[in-house]
Amino acid sequence: MSTKHSIAAEKFQENRELASWHDQTLWMVRAKRDKISKEVPEWEKLRDMACAIKQYSNSHLDLLLQEFEKNAIANGAHVYWAKDADEYCSIIHHILEGHHVKHFIKSKSMLAEECGLNEYLEEKGIEVVESDLGERILQLMHKRPSHIVMPAIHIKKEEIGELFVKEMGTEPGNNDQTYLTHAARKNLRHKFIEAEAAMTGANFAVASTGECVVCTNEGNADMGTSQPKLQITAFGMEKIVPDRDALGVFTRLLARSGTGQPITTYTSHYRKPRKGGELHIIIVDNGRSRILADPDHVKTLNCLRCGACMNTCPVYRRSGGYSYTYFIPGPIGINLGMLKAPLHYYDNVSACSLCHSCQNVCPAKVDLADQIYRWRQKLHGLGVASSSKKYLSGGMKMLMEHPHLFNLALKSAPIANALPHWMVYNGLNDWGKEHEMPEFVKESFNEMWKNNKVK
Repeated sequence: MSTKHSIAAEKFQENRELASWHDQTLWMVRAKRDKISKEVPEWEKLRDMACAIKQYSNSHLDLLLQEFEKNAIANGAHVYWAKDADEYCSIIHHILEGHHVKHFIKSKSMLAEECGLNEYLEEKGIEVVESDLGERILQLMHKRPSHIVMPAIHIKKEEIGELFVKEMGTEPGNNDQTYLTHAARKNLRHKFIEAEAAMTGANFAVASTGECVVCTNEGNADMGTSQPKLQITAFGMEKIVPDRDALGVFTRLLARSGTGQPITTYTSHYRKPRKGGELHIIIVDNGRSRILADPDHVKTLNCLRCGACMNTCPVYRRSGGYSYTYFIPGPIGINLGMLKAPLHYYDNVSACSLCHSCQNVCPAKVDLADQIYRWRQKLHGLGVASSSKKYLSGGMKMLMEHPHLFNLALKSAPIANALPHWMVYNGLNDWGKEHEMPEFVKESFNEMWKNNKVK
């Protein structure tokens, strides 16, 4: 039975050149991650520490978040708590409306994507401009991100060149990356100057100091917060870390895991409002406390949003981000989608080979593949298990429980070698659509074992 993911993946594979480029580019990033991680002798110890710190932080959220709030207020910031997406959007709109903001610039925030902030504010008559280059390209294309760190990884430079001709008046046919980047920089500079308020997400929030930490490679977060005096920072409550010592563990892991860099080009700490300005910080739940109460999936909250699991995943690399129905794709997205609404996002669970590569590269040791396996076991109870897979499993169970049937099947299997091509490669054989079928040997392992045993 085809799922929404498999149908979308098949469509992505129609463009073989793009699919191959997507696969190879992401694997190159994974290879960079492997190379640079081997340069850190204590790499695995850092992963263990990150996992332990996250588990401590998530089990002490009440204390750490209150400590953060106390210190942030002492720093001169305004702190808000949002229980869900609606409250998050409403708080931000209330702040902007109170300052008569019509032009709002933001740096990349998956939380904003999660809560639908851009659409909400645009409906209220506020212009929202994405300042991250990848996000800006997608915003102009009216598309969503396909990767959490490299949101426009699926867009080729020729397509961007055509877009910039239309949106920025660039030279037709000039697809040079440097030229296009400078054009985008010039275009965005006007947006930065025009903006009356700026917003960033936060990679980390430090409880002991009340500061938010943002990691970028473009400096767009700093640009946004350097001009307008009204600054907003919002983060999901699992972003909290106890202190700067703990922060140091994560900053050593984050960029190395996500992009193969020793550290991001900019690691900015936002602690106090600008002189004469205001800093508003929003701490968001939106289902995270519910995940905290789920022992089977609580380690999902360890995620640093580095994207390493996507870069290594053989399914994501070959099917593209848009084949997933949840807004975050790949292994982490499969789990987050199921935690959000299992009856709506269950089709993504099939987009996994259970190779455990995602789990092996995760810097905070999220048990991604184990969780996906557990979700698969729950599909029957949810009433959404694949009927064809159930029939196949039932057939295999019967075969395994009846030795005579099993041995008969083994003896009969080589007949398939002589069948006409159309009888083997047809609509019922999904494997045969992309692969050659293996040839059955004439002597089974059982027969070989018996013969050798006799000898």
